Amino acid sequence: MKPAPFDYVAPTGIEETLEVLAEHGDEAKVLAGGQSLVPMLNFRLARPAVLVDINRVAGLAGLDVGRDTLRIGALTRQRALESALSGSAPGGWELLREAAGHIGHLHIRTRGTVGGSMAHADPAAELPAAVSALGAELVLRSATGERVMAPEDFFEGFFTTCLAPEELLTEVRVPAWPDGTRGRLVEVSRRRGDFAQVAVAAVLSMADGRVTRAGVALAGVAARTVQAREVADGLVGQVPDPGAIAELAGDYAATLDPPSDTHGPAEYRRALARHLLGQALTAATGLAGPTASAA
Repeated sequence: MKPAPFDYVAPTGIEETLEVLAEHGDEAKVLAGGQSLVPMLNFRLARPAVLVDINRVAGLAGLDVGRDTLRIGALTRQRALESALSGSAPGGWELLREAAGHIGHLHIRTRGTVGGSMAHADPAAELPAAVSALGAELVLRSATGERVMAPEDFFEGFFTTCLAPEELLTEVRVPAWPDGTRGRLVEVSRRRGDFAQVAVAAVLSMADGRVTRAGVALAGVAARTVQAREVADGLVGQVPDPGAIAELAGDYAATLDPPSDTHGPAEYRRALARHLLGQALTAATGLAGPTASAA
């Protein structure tokens, strides 16, 4: 199939983009990498009156590595994020590199954008889980002002965010965690490059053998990315122990009510969550070496 007819606009500046969105409201759709939107257009699942192509907008792409914050422009390609953090990334930011590396395949990551992953809000996507675990902030701009949202407030449900029709996601701000922080993302998917059936992103800071800070988020277990605060709180102040981690993982997984689909029932996803939580936390605490993600 082919898309339904639409008008095409390609602004070159952020202010111009915001003016277009303010004018057209919910009749407009923003085109970034197009990895999700273009198929939806072709199947006529999305029928915008106006397509707003932001690929020429100056200032929306790039990474700014600061001392305390990593700023990621919404138009930054997933491959650029993966490549820029391929060395020894400070402050737990290697979790973003791991998450980006799980997205689709190389050609997909070359066009797909960080902002697109956030705004599309697929509950099985890896990048939303990573930014949630890291405690990132998402910057939304409109012609009338700016909002800064936490991931738990930004992601509202299945393919649904708090973005208003006139707003544009412009930046993701990721705080630096203490030196020596470890981050791990593990997942199970049908094939390498597929969306996760279940994924777990975990980031832990330790001092004197005890966990001083923790962030844990899951994908594929609910209608949106889920932050496992009970697990993170249960780890802080503790000397990590495989038995205690397994107990935390089991107790938390038992509270989940994941969806059933053609790839497996809810109980299967619950079992995956329990297993992957243990795997990710054990690796992030340093109790085990690097762990390969299942596919």
